Amino acid sequence: MVLGWLLLLVMALPPVTTGAKECIFCDLTDSSDCTGIPMTCGDNEDCFMGEGTAPGLSPVINKGCMETTSCGNEEAVTYQGVTYSLISTCCDGELCNRAPTPAGSLKVGATTCLALGVLMLLQ
Repeated sequence: MVLGWLLLLVMALPPVTTGAKECIFCDLTDSSDCTGIPMTCGDNEDCFMGEGTAPGLSPVINKGCMETTSCGNEEAVTYQGVTYSLISTCCDGELCNRAPTPAGSLKVGATTCLALGVLMLLQ
């Protein structure tokens, strides 16, 4: 019974933060599939995803860490000899700039954990 209460308590607590934030890094690319690699940001940085556009061409993207004060700014970047207008959008949270999670997958995991906790309490 105590184990069930502890499981429910752990699920209800917010994750512990250390000040350092993990984000996904992906160099400038014209591929829409940019899974990237994890990187650690500095204290005054947020995760970002940048999307660059140029007339008549497919967009380019990049991901990583960025100074919070630079979020939302537009800048010119050159990729394969073409100048793109890149706008970076920041997000808050661990790995928030990763590829989207399939719909429902987090909900299923949380529901399963909750059901297991209730079953343990009933024993």
